[in-house]
Amino acid sequence: MNDNNLQKKLSPLNVCSLALGCIIGWGAFIMPGTVFLPKAGPHGTAIAIVMAMIIMIIIAISYAYMVNKYPYSGGECIYALNLFGRKHAFICGWFLCLSYLAIVPLNATAISLLARNLLGDIFRKGISYQVVGYDVYFGEIIIAEIVLVLFAIISIRGVKMVGIVQTLLCFMLVFGVLLIVVATFLKGNISESTLIPSFVDSSNKLSNILAVLAVAPWAFIGFDTIPQATEEFGFPLKKTICLMITAIIFGGLVYIALNYVTAIAIPDEYDTWYDYIVLNGANHVGIEALPTFNAAYLVLGKGGLIILGVAILGAILSGILGFFMATSRLLYAMSKENFIPQIFGRINEKYGTPAYAIIFVLIISMIAPFFGRTVLGWIVDMSSLGAAIGFGYTAFSAMILAYREKNKFIMLIGGLGCFFSVVFAILLLVPIPQIDSSLSIESYIMLIIWLALGVIFVFNKGRKER
Repeated sequence: MNDNNLQKKLSPLNVCSLALGCIIGWGAFIMPGTVFLPKAGPHGTAIAIVMAMIIMIIIAISYAYMVNKYPYSGGECIYALNLFGRKHAFICGWFLCLSYLAIVPLNATAISLLARNLLGDIFRKGISYQVVGYDVYFGEIIIAEIVLVLFAIISIRGVKMVGIVQTLLCFMLVFGVLLIVVATFLKGNISESTLIPSFVDSSNKLSNILAVLAVAPWAFIGFDTIPQATEEFGFPLKKTICLMITAIIFGGLVYIALNYVTAIAIPDEYDTWYDYIVLNGANHVGIEALPTFNAAYLVLGKGGLIILGVAILGAILSGILGFFMATSRLLYAMSKENFIPQIFGRINEKYGTPAYAIIFVLIISMIAPFFGRTVLGWIVDMSSLGAAIGFGYTAFSAMILAYREKNKFIMLIGGLGCFFSVVFAILLLVPIPQIDSSLSIESYIMLIIWLALGVIFVFNKGRKER
């Protein structure tokens, strides 16, 4: 690597906020009603999330080990480069770029969804059209574009500012969720019967758990953004493992808490969450079609919706800012290693940030909202494979390096990380009816296109180098 030109101004709290803000997004508030409870039930989801937390912590140990060996932006891409060579490094970086980049516009368009559910049609104005059944309004696009530009400016103006804003947004997220959870457990009439059935299908508990566990790479993508900021740590690298574990545990607890709130706070006309969400879910309109929103309203009235809205806004905006940073640092690192054009590696002399990489992320992100969230969803689903690839390369790199150093503990941890990464990839790529976790046909098409673009890029670059 070349000399570090980035500024070491991130505190441990900033870095932990970076990871947590990337882990928790709009999906954490929607999945209890669309994925978690319908697929696994309250206890089944809790078990699956705890298992996912343990798996992610195992993988995080490999990350922390590699961060201390190669303390450079680029994370997984740099580990693959040093252990397996340029081709592997490019494959890893190519998929990770998409994984990180796709989440930026997805979060930006989620602001419109939040507004639709809390403020009605306030932004559904101007020219409108449909893309694969999704209604796109010019007014909502404008809101997404304004937010993207604002956060690109914040990202360019220095990592210290990014750290401060990210930490404030994370406090909004955590404080809002905490208020809703405490209110639910204080006000709710909670008993064991409230959470019956514990699993959506008590005769097949394992498949219930695996159905939720399969989304772990997507649900927890974010803790792995920490290595992208390694060159900007203003503290000892040995703290990395504590920060990753803290972010994973907090993220997992938020998922579990929101899931239980959704199962507990249900309308009086329903006896159980199963009746409300599974049996009658398709008939709901308005706020009842969003069980977590409805739960906040039932517990605290309109104030509950405001509190939940603040928490969601914190989650969405921290995700945008966090993935702006992660994507731009990965592009910066790939440029420094001559994988992509040198312009992405240029540092703004005044602010010490990879400004051109940030602007590139902004341009791509500003184009994406015009295609609607359905198409964005296909890309993000496909990009979950990128997270599994990044996990796998990091764990394998740690295992190989630990073997050379005769570190048996890390060898074991790295081996387990490799195994789990392969399992996640299989769950995404191989249709398993009982689990229903594989990519859609559209996401497979997106994957093939991205693979083809990567092959073309490598071929053209190799021809130029000759």
